[in-house]
Amino acid sequence: MKIVNVQTRKITIPLTKPFKTALRTVRKAESLIVCLTCDDGTTGFGEAPPTHVITGDSLGSINYVITEVIRPLIIGLAIENREQIHQVIEKSILHNTSAKAAVDIAVYDCLAKKADLPLYQLLGGNGSELETDLTISVNGVHEMMGDARAGVEKGFTTLKIKVGNSTLSEDLERIKGVRQAVGKKVKLRLDANQGWCAKDAIAIIRKMEDMDLDIELIEQPVQSWDFEGMKLVTENVATQIMADESIFGPKDAARLLAMHGCDIINIKLMKAGGITGAEKINTLAETYGIECMVGCMIESKISVTAACHFAASKSNVTRCDLDTPLMFSSDPIEGGASYKQNKITLSDSPGLGISDIHFEK
Repeated sequence: MKIVNVQTRKITIPLTKPFKTALRTVRKAESLIVCLTCDDGTTGFGEAPPTHVITGDSLGSINYVITEVIRPLIIGLAIENREQIHQVIEKSILHNTSAKAAVDIAVYDCLAKKADLPLYQLLGGNGSELETDLTISVNGVHEMMGDARAGVEKGFTTLKIKVGNSTLSEDLERIKGVRQAVGKKVKLRLDANQGWCAKDAIAIIRKMEDMDLDIELIEQPVQSWDFEGMKLVTENVATQIMADESIFGPKDAARLLAMHGCDIINIKLMKAGGITGAEKINTLAETYGIECMVGCMIESKISVTAACHFAASKSNVTRCDLDTPLMFSSDPIEGGASYKQNKITLSDSPGLGISDIHFEK
């Protein structure tokens, strides 16, 4: 099976409610979908969303890299030679991890279809079911309390609370309010999205510990480049600290792990350059005795399904933040991961299990 074509198409999906973090506000999901075709007619799907404030990628840059840089280099390559394709993609251009991820996912979709296996089995086959948390956007405390209650009423047992876009006292009030709203049985994770400095992070986390707010973990409390800050926070609080934006590829992971700068790693395919990079990060983390979460950006069900397959295939992935498809007002993707409240189930269909995509007219 040789690659004969790589095409891109845009999709836009409105969100039911604006998604707000310390970094941005999103009202619709926009993505470029990759359709990679082999000479026997097999088609693999991939996806890349523009996430300017995290990856630096825009729709225009993603499209250019895929169609003008990567596409000419991989046409004619055998889909079975995955390592060769990966090396070509990786060396084709610096950074641009989302574009690389989209093509990488499409390659894996084709490989799993050729093997007549669901992707999670091709990648390791640890399981086919997952449990995701539910993200609560950063808003006023009463709105966040209402959103948290609504999530628990829908069956979610773990909530991921966005903070970090205001003062420490305001963040603390939000967290106290949410804990009061949902009670002690619900797990709470916090994501500061780089919104604190190291000293402030240590101060507010210690306050939460003293108040017995029972926070499972704190995600990316400091700026992505501040590895020393990550290490300082990790060493000076009892709550687990998870790295997200600090780790894009295996080199970042190796550096932070060697420093003992985090307790958990959040792997996202769009940062890692796809499944190939994600596997390397997870292997490094496992070697250090560090568990991983698999998360996602504001993406359609195509790349989120790929993340689900990766997460389900690895025993070292112990947490999931893959709730984005639940935020959409409609779904143009048929097939893929199936959601029922906080439970995600993967089908036994070959590859990603995507059966159809309803593109914009």
